[in-house]
Amino acid sequence: MVELAQLWLPVLVSAVAVFFASAVIWMALPYHKADIRFLPNERDFDNAIEPLNIKPGLYMFPNCEHAKDMKNQAFQERFKSGPWGTITIWAKAPNFGMNLLKTFMVYLIISVFVAYITGLALGPGTDYMRVFRVAGAVAVLGHCFGSLANDFFLGKPTRFIVTSFIDGVIFALIVAGVFAAMWPELAIVDIQTP
Repeated sequence: MVELAQLWLPVLVSAVAVFFASAVIWMALPYHKADIRFLPNERDFDNAIEPLNIKPGLYMFPNCEHAKDMKNQAFQERFKSGPWGTITIWAKAPNFGMNLLKTFMVYLIISVFVAYITGLALGPGTDYMRVFRVAGAVAVLGHCFGSLANDFFLGKPTRFIVTSFIDGVIFALIVAGVFAAMWPELAIVDIQTP
């Protein structure tokens, strides 16, 4: 077993590495460009929703706040005809610095769990590939499956889910490589006889 305190450096290095990999993926690689679409006639949309004075939050439509309303004929017709969707309304302009910090914190917390579980499973001096496999499996759980159920339930586009999953696998491979490369060596105790 390896104590969590012994793994603080791979935790930090892996979180930083994933943070920079994420930046490169989103800013330099082309495969996320089609994930997020922009509204046509966005100003018309703004003009339509501004008078509604919608409070910040995540909204789903058509609205069915109570299960009994699902049997209502008007709701049934609305549900069949659409449109359907979710919309997030923010309280104010996004604070990208704070959002980046929160993103880094998520990567750091995932790396802490990778360290904790891998440290419980393996001892010092474990070979590179074994550490890589265990740390990688735990990292895949954190980076790929954390939001998957909500992504499906809230109807995120399949393409967005797939590209996010690909990112998660890349992040997990980075985390696994860092942990395997920085795994503590087995301490050799020099026993001298008198």
